Amino acid sequence: MRLRVAYHIAEALDYCSNEGRPLYHDLNAYRVLFDENGDPRLSCFGLMKNSRDGKSYSTNLAYTPPEYLRTGRVTPESVIFSFGTVLLDLLSGKRIPPSHALDMMRGNNIQMLMDSHLEGNYSTEEATALVDLASQCLQYEARDRPHTKKLVTILEPLQTKLEVPSYEMLGIPKHEEEVAPPPAPQPPQHPLSPMAEACSRMDLTAIQQILVSTHYRDDAGSNELSFQEWTQQMRDMLEARKRGDLAFRDKDFKTAIECYTQFVDVGTMVSPTVYARRSLCHLMCDQPDAALRDAMQAQCVCPDWPTAFYMQAVALSKLDMQSDAKDMLSEASQLEEKKQKNSR
Repeated sequence: MRLRVAYHIAEALDYCSNEGRPLYHDLNAYRVLFDENGDPRLSCFGLMKNSRDGKSYSTNLAYTPPEYLRTGRVTPESVIFSFGTVLLDLLSGKRIPPSHALDMMRGNNIQMLMDSHLEGNYSTEEATALVDLASQCLQYEARDRPHTKKLVTILEPLQTKLEVPSYEMLGIPKHEEEVAPPPAPQPPQHPLSPMAEACSRMDLTAIQQILVSTHYRDDAGSNELSFQEWTQQMRDMLEARKRGDLAFRDKDFKTAIECYTQFVDVGTMVSPTVYARRSLCHLMCDQPDAALRDAMQAQCVCPDWPTAFYMQAVALSKLDMQSDAKDMLSEASQLEEKKQKNSR
C-alpha cells in the first residue's frame, strides 16, 4: 500500500505540473487523504499560493528544501525535495530528518531505515528502489533532483498488486453506495436568493452583475497585511486586480482573466472573490474545466462560502454533470440559508 501511495502522489504532482501548476506548497504526509474506497488522494490545499514570509512551509526547518531557506521561494525542485521526505515517511513509518536519512543511505543501512512494524515483510528490491529514489529527491542541489515524470516512471513498475483494491490493503470494508428511493418533490421552504436563482437558470449575465455588486465584502478577514508588506510588488498586484475588476465590470472577460491571473500568480494575497470572478470569466469564454478549478480554489480559501459552491454548480452543469451540479446547487443554498440565520 505504501508503494501505491507514493505512486498516486507522484501521478498527482506530474498531472499538476503538466497542467501548469508545478508548485505544491509544504508537501507532507498530512496532505495525503484517502477516499471511501481507500485510494490515496493528494489534497488541493498545497496548490494555494501562500505568502513568502516563511509560512509556505509549516514543517520543521529540518525538512525544508535548502533553497527555500536561502531564498524564501518555492520552486518545482522544492516540491521534489518534499516528495523525498514523504518517501522517507513511507519507508520508515516516522519522521526522519533528511540529512540523517541520507547518512544512513550512504552507509547502506537500509534495514535501519525501514519501518520495524513491517517486520521484514517487504521486497528488498522494491525497498532499495524506493530508497534510491528518495536519495535522488533529497539532493542538496535542486538541479540534481528528478522531474515528476521520472518519479512516475520509476514507481509505476513497482505497482505489482494492481488487482487488489486499496480498501483490502488497508483492511477496511468496501464502500457500498446506498440506493435511496427518490425523494418526493418538496415545495420550496423559502424563496431562492438572487444568486441561487441566477445559477439555477444558468444566467451568466445575472451572475456577473451580482459579483460586481457584492464587490469584495466576502473577502473580509482572508488577508491580514502588515505595513511592511505594502511593497511595490503588493501595489503592482493590487493594480492588476483593479484592472481585472474594471475589465470584469465591462464584460471584457479575456482581459479580466489575464489581470486576475497576474494577481493570483504573485501569491501574496489569496482572494476567494478573485477566483469566483475568474471562474465566471472562464465560463463566459467557454472554458468550464478552468471555471470548475477556480471555483474549487475559492472553496479551498473559504470552505463555507456559498458563492464558491454556486460557481461549481454552474461549471458542473456546463460539463454535463447534471446530477453533481444539482447536488452542489442544493448544498450552496443550504449554506446560504445557514449563513443568513447566523447573521440575524
